[in-house]
Amino acid sequence: MPAKNPRINVVLEKPLYISIQHLAEKDGVSLSLKARDLIKEALEIEEDIALSSFAEKRERTFNKTKALKHSEVW
Repeated sequence: MPAKNPRINVVLEKPLYISIQHLAEKDGVSLSLKARDLIKEALEIEEDIALSSFAEKRERTFNKTKALKHSEVW
């Protein structure tokens, strides 16, 4: 039977594999599920970093005299 979700094969160094294995056992989930959750978390962190960088750039160029007032927007 074909898999419902796309699959990915990853080659890990032994220490990394063992770390993920311990985390999966601690949480009572499969190795695959733990790896998926860790990847999701890493992607969220990457997104946060990118959005933070974007916000910092906008903040540096912010000019209060050119900004619209609340009443002008709404």
